[in-house]
Amino acid sequence: MEVKEALERLDALQKKMYAYQCAASSLYLDSVTVAPKNTAQGRGVALGILAGEEHKLFADPEVGKLLDFLEERSGELTFPQRRQVEELSRRWKQMSRIPTDEYMEYAQLTNEASDVWHKAKEQSDFASFRPVLEKLVAFNRKFAGYYDPDKAPYDALLNEYERGVDMAYLDKFFAAVRDKLVPVIRAIGEKEQPDDSFLYRYYPAQGQRKLSDYLMEVLDLDRGHCGIGETEHPFTLNFNNQDVRITTNYDEHNVASSMYSVIHEGGHARYELNIRDDIQYTCLAGGVSMGVHESQSRFYENLIGRSLPFIRAVFPKLQELFPEQLEGVNAEQFYRAVNKAQPSLIRIEADELTYCLHIMVRYEIEKQLIGGTLEVKDVPETWNRLYKEYLGVDVPDDAHGCLQDSHWSGGSFGYFPSYALGSAYGAQMLRNMEGEMDVWGPVSRGDLSQVSAWLKDKVHQYGGLLTPAQVVENACGPFDPTVYTDYLVKKYSELYQL
Repeated sequence: MEVKEALERLDALQKKMYAYQCAASSLYLDSVTVAPKNTAQGRGVALGILAGEEHKLFADPEVGKLLDFLEERSGELTFPQRRQVEELSRRWKQMSRIPTDEYMEYAQLTNEASDVWHKAKEQSDFASFRPVLEKLVAFNRKFAGYYDPDKAPYDALLNEYERGVDMAYLDKFFAAVRDKLVPVIRAIGEKEQPDDSFLYRYYPAQGQRKLSDYLMEVLDLDRGHCGIGETEHPFTLNFNNQDVRITTNYDEHNVASSMYSVIHEGGHARYELNIRDDIQYTCLAGGVSMGVHESQSRFYENLIGRSLPFIRAVFPKLQELFPEQLEGVNAEQFYRAVNKAQPSLIRIEADELTYCLHIMVRYEIEKQLIGGTLEVKDVPETWNRLYKEYLGVDVPDDAHGCLQDSHWSGGSFGYFPSYALGSAYGAQMLRNMEGEMDVWGPVSRGDLSQVSAWLKDKVHQYGGLLTPAQVVENACGPFDPTVYTDYLVKKYSELYQL
């Protein structure tokens, strides 16, 4: 076999895998947006078969031989081809260890779990979700051994979302964040809070949909390539750099909820739409890691979206859409309201300052669940205790507690720390961006094109062509978490005159 023929086979393999992933993603998108409630069973059968076929296609020993052949001839390959072989070889070693029947069963389980979670959250009933969560935890412990038998199970799962990160690293990271931010949170607790009551007036969903359309324009999200849907828990789903879907949820008594959801998911979409054409339909298409991906969503949501220049730029549109609700309110008041720092129950609506404490709760629970030191039945009690300990709030029910996030129903154990790392990466990207260009002049005019161009050049275009560490280095230089904590301390000290 010649190298040219081997590369053609590799290209055909990746396109087939892409097709299976598209089919599964389409079923998932339908299930959480427009599908009737009681339709999970038939979808589960289809997803199980798709997963089994994809597994058989990729875990085939002949694929291993093909990758070995190309690896031995890496000197004849281009850099993108070498990276594809490197990444596929890593994934093949993992996938080939997983029995096909287990892989199919897990796909069916996550489909069922999503349906069960939605109903459990509606009824605030953890007991109905518990049996499924127990199965998901057991599967993830087992899969961690397949991924990397030499690592502690939770370290192996963390590595799937942010390569090179482990519990030792995160323990130090979170300790540093907690030590720096908790005193500021306590100091703010002694201060008078800004009036944010106008955010919770009645904002009809129809008007909020118009606001979403406007925000997508500001983010330069081409509606010919980026659609928006509605779901219980917002997410972004990418098919390729010409087809990305974002979702939101409209709370008619909290205008900031969907507003910042759209900006957050829009940041994910901007990343996917900017990935270069020559790696589409390969394993390198898509964001390089969840930490880097969350750095982009939270960059647009918080570093830009909650800045005073951005608020001043979009506030006239808010007033146009909601004149009665925002009567007597100015841009500066809106800015202070959406940056109000106060411990709360819901992660996705938390302010920048307290957000990491929400992540720490989930991190501690996941460590114990996967490590085998916490039983699933004890999750609600542990969750409620940690929320009281870390944030000083009482959890009233499961819906506002351990059922609020969809991640565990999808089997995403190890994902949550990405949000905190992404926030820290983003703060350092902003510092470097400010050193290279005028960020806030254009932003104050509602022009994010230069911000997006910088991020495309430093982060987006590469997809998985570079490793996560290389992408972070490219945009941040040597990673330093104190840039993030210093940014938060400065911003909130000014907001609350500490």
